[in-house]
Formats: sequence, C-alpha cells, structure tokens
Amino acid sequence: MIEENEIAACVRRSLNRYFKDLDGEIPSEIYGMVVSAVEKPLLAYILDRAEGNQTRAAEMLGINRNTLRKKMREHGLSD
Repeated sequence: MIEENEIAACVRRSLNRYFKDLDGEIPSEIYGMVVSAVEKPLLAYILDRAEGNQTRAAEMLGINRNTLRKKMREHGLSD
C-alpha cells in the first residue's frame, strides 16, 4: 500500500465519511467538490502566510500570479 501523508489521509477519511453519509445514493461531481473544499482554505492560508503579497503567495503555491488571482476571484477571496 502507498504511504499517505497527513493531508491525503485526512481527505481519505473525509471521503469515507461522505460515502457513508450518502447511504447508497449515487454521488456526482466529487472532483469539483473536493478541489473546491481544499483549494479555498489553502489559498486563504497561504495568502495570510504571505501577508497578502500575491507574488509571494503564488511562488509558495507554485502557480502563476494571474492564476492565483483567478482562483481568488472564483473563491471570493479577492478585494
């Protein structure tokens, strides 16, 4: 079995709970749900760590600053 890091293990536990709570219902759009749930707090946390400096936050995330700005708008994190 592949060793998981703490974040991956947390996602796995959350997905297990999600499927259990579905109680037989067929899920849909799980990818978007998980990405959105993880992406917004990640962006907010990194922006805070970068003291609002978008260039530094983008570097920390390993993404382009314009991509960061787009994602900030998508998640309601921009001014």
